[in-house]
Amino acid sequence: MTSYNGVMMQYFHWYTPADGNLWKQLTENSSKLANIGFTALWLPPAYKGTGGANDVGYGVYDLFDLGEFDQKGSVRTKYGTRDEYISAIKAAQNAGMHVYADIVFNHKLGADEAEEFQATPYNPQNRNETIGELQTIKAWTHFYFPGRKNKYSELKWHWWHFNAADYNVFDEKTQAVYLFEGKTFDNSVDLSLGNFDYLMGCNLDINNPDVQKELLYWGEWYLKTTGVDGFRFDATKHVKSDFFLDWLNYIRQYSKANLFAVGEYWSEDSNALEHFIEVTDGNMMLFDVNLHYNFARASKEGGNFDLQTIFNNSLVNKHPTLAVTLVSNHDTQPLQALESVVESWFKPLAYALILLRKDGYPCVFAADYYGAHYKDKGKDGKEYEIWMDSHQALIDKFISVRKQYAYGNQYDYFDQPDCIGWTRTGNNENPHGMAVILSNGDESSKNMETGSPNTTYFDISDHVNETVKTNNEGWGEFRSKAGSVSVWIPAKQ
Repeated sequence: MTSYNGVMMQYFHWYTPADGNLWKQLTENSSKLANIGFTALWLPPAYKGTGGANDVGYGVYDLFDLGEFDQKGSVRTKYGTRDEYISAIKAAQNAGMHVYADIVFNHKLGADEAEEFQATPYNPQNRNETIGELQTIKAWTHFYFPGRKNKYSELKWHWWHFNAADYNVFDEKTQAVYLFEGKTFDNSVDLSLGNFDYLMGCNLDINNPDVQKELLYWGEWYLKTTGVDGFRFDATKHVKSDFFLDWLNYIRQYSKANLFAVGEYWSEDSNALEHFIEVTDGNMMLFDVNLHYNFARASKEGGNFDLQTIFNNSLVNKHPTLAVTLVSNHDTQPLQALESVVESWFKPLAYALILLRKDGYPCVFAADYYGAHYKDKGKDGKEYEIWMDSHQALIDKFISVRKQYAYGNQYDYFDQPDCIGWTRTGNNENPHGMAVILSNGDESSKNMETGSPNTTYFDISDHVNETVKTNNEGWGEFRSKAGSVSVWIPAKQ
């Protein structure tokens, strides 16, 4: 897999306004984002969800409805219409960026009719344990998409295209995952809860020939329709892992391009990620989940966190060319299912750690970049108002430094628990090195080598006002304020 020197943005968050304007905004913002230095955009699921115009996109109803048909109470999706989506993709590509589509192959929701069939109830907390006999259930499993009227695809989905659901019209009280008659849970999935094949809604039976054929056909149709440059696969730990490899190989061959692919395998179990990488032959990158959790812990523990361990158990540490590094995403933001907050004070430090080092493909989260304000209910049922700070000014500076100075050898100075740093020594085209130092404790300094003798440096972060001049061997004493990060680049000579 190729190592990416670019920078991706996740161009949405869970609470992106449901005003249908996101695609139009992207068309307007593409040139600006490209000029800042973003090279790729990960866009939200663009097809109709069960929540219609309010659905974030993960409650998949119709993969072929990109905001074109009057279904689920609206023509447009949360983000706009089909034509606006395609225009936004072209605008981003014309500006010089790649576009990655968010793909959900795990489930469907919002069926058009319920069906009766046989199924066996399993314990939701242990999917290896039955809690009843094979019985007749009634579940919402028939999808025939009346608003689309067979356009693009004539397949009507029935219960036999799925293997499980968690709702029985005949017995609304029993909490169970119902395994459909003649079906099995896939084994090549995450082993949480005994077997994590089932996540939500109607769980696709990836082994069903009709399902396989439809998803391959849909991939062709989607590429032809949108022209995207790659994919972000949702919920990969819940889907038979080798299916992604089969699908990717097919679509890459169809497109005659090495389309980018990253999987969301959200697990702190490094062995699980290793297994997925092995099964998919390293053909997909993965989000660096453990690095995110390290950032979250570091932000909460403050000076008690040992910064020397910030990359412990991270994917970027072991598989630098397969890791998409991130600080936050739509699932980890406050009030979401996987809520895991990186406190605001630490985000500049975290973004320096993913944007200014040689390994990993960094992904900037829209809510960290633009800020966010929203209200929602927490797990306790109470409503909360959330304000997320914008870190755009510093992130823009870091991306600029990445483009101009993040080249050559990287020397790490991870020799103190409360202060770490590193330098990049530059290359022939970019001969002047740079230095980064960050502290989660008191104001600190560190003697580091930049490879640029007798060179004056300044802190582009504007946290330290004084300049630093390196000696005849290119060493300098670089400083950082308490609980802060400073990025040192050469002053104009």
